[in-house]
Amino acid sequence: MAMGLHASSRNRGRSGRRAPMAEINVTPFVDVMLVLLIIFMVTAPMLASGVPVELPESRANALDQQPDQITISIDREGFIYVDETLIERGGFPASVASMGCGVGGSGPLVTLRADRALDYGRVMAVMGELNRGGCNSISLVTQGSVEAP
Repeated sequence: MAMGLHASSRNRGRSGRRAPMAEINVTPFVDVMLVLLIIFMVTAPMLASGVPVELPESRANALDQQPDQITISIDREGFIYVDETLIERGGFPASVASMGCGVGGSGPLVTLRADRALDYGRVMAVMGELNRGGCNSISLVTQGSVEAP
């Protein structure tokens, strides 16, 4: 356990009992902490985005995260998600109207994540609907690339 007993004769009293050792063994604690650290390091990138999208590659600079940011994702089948909420067919214009992009010109930052296998027309239709709703500042999210096109 956490406390051991010394077996030396100098710590023995006349009764022959052993005195408790006042040191704590921290090795099991460190082992558990390292295992938990590895688990969190492996699972943290999977929690970053809720909608699985295979992004196209680009050498663009990274964007800063903002608190009032709205993420719109289009998966491989063409379904639209607004911050991990699936939007039913035909309901995207109403969802864009509720975002408040056209109010005063200082609406939230909109980031668009689209799967690389999608038709270009589908992505442009979503961007057109965002523009129609007043969201004129749209950031396209890509995966980092090392080589130039």
